[in-house]
Amino acid sequence: METKVNLNKEVFAKLQYEQVIDTSFSQLIPPTSSIPVEILPTVDGFFQDYDSLFFQIPKTGENSHEELIIRSTDYIGYQPLNDEIQALTEEITSLRTQLLETRQQLADLANGGSN
Repeated sequence: METKVNLNKEVFAKLQYEQVIDTSFSQLIPPTSSIPVEILPTVDGFFQDYDSLFFQIPKTGENSHEELIIRSTDYIGYQPLNDEIQALTEEITSLRTQLLETRQQLADLANGGSN
């Protein structure tokens, strides 16, 4: 099956070409009015959303208040409770040592001897 196709070639002068052919590439990009503008979140917007979602956020688990605390604590290196716990543990150890020494002194006195 043989088909004949006629090709016609039109030639334009340089000045005529720019008037006939659109060289602005307007077909390759969408018009600026149809380009969606991405709205970036703001810190104020985040806290407004957080306040409005506060009671809907689970206390523990994925995407929870607990996760927010852990992530924020890791990010800023915040460890006030650990430092306080460490100080209290040291104080307890010191008080236990004092108590043990006092009990030993009382036991020595009760036995009638002294060291």
